[in-house]
Amino acid sequence: MSRSRHPEVHRSDRAGWLRAAVLGANDGIVSVAGLVVGIAASGASATTILATGIAGTVAGAMSMAAGEYASVQSQVDTEHADLAVEKRELREDPHSELEELAAIYRHRGLTPDLAQQVAVQLTAHDALAAHARDELGITDELRARPLQAAMASAGAFICGAALPVLTALLAPHAYVAQVTTAATLVGLGLTGAMAARAGGAPPLRGAVRVMFWGALAMAAAALIGQLFDTAR
Repeated sequence: MSRSRHPEVHRSDRAGWLRAAVLGANDGIVSVAGLVVGIAASGASATTILATGIAGTVAGAMSMAAGEYASVQSQVDTEHADLAVEKRELREDPHSELEELAAIYRHRGLTPDLAQQVAVQLTAHDALAAHARDELGITDELRARPLQAAMASAGAFICGAALPVLTALLAPHAYVAQVTTAATLVGLGLTGAMAARAGGAPPLRGAVRVMFWGALAMAAAALIGQLFDTAR
């Protein structure tokens, strides 16, 4: 009797955009919520609080996009430089490169004869791809994509920042800090749990982790805001 194939779900291909999106969402929630809570704690007007939240959202999203793009682009430059070295070595000394590949497979547990056969066949198929994958650790799934990372980070930042901005807009002025804090902790819990689930980790652990740091950030922001009490 034939057995149906069991499809395996792997998450490694999500690593690039997932990391940027999680970082952007959490940063958007925490940083803009910190601004809103800090300014509200200082006794500023509702208009000032809202303007601060919106300005923080715009500046933060652009900063996240630029920083993520520059960071990932540097990784791309490193990958291209390493691949250029491999191309030159394959052209100038293919025999040594073949032996290097075979040694990698022997180190991973293949017998010497089998390792040599695998190295020969993969070299014949695509030598550069074999060295990129097995020597340098560069694969299509995990290859750095700067534009994708920048867009994911900026978009997620805006989505995350929308939560404290909405609380600043809708909450009674006297309770903006409290409502923003509560909404932010709930939002962080949800994003932390979803990110952990998407990455294959326990959702509760992911939620508690980001909620702890978010609460700490808002407490610090509120303390700073009280030091500059504008209501006096």
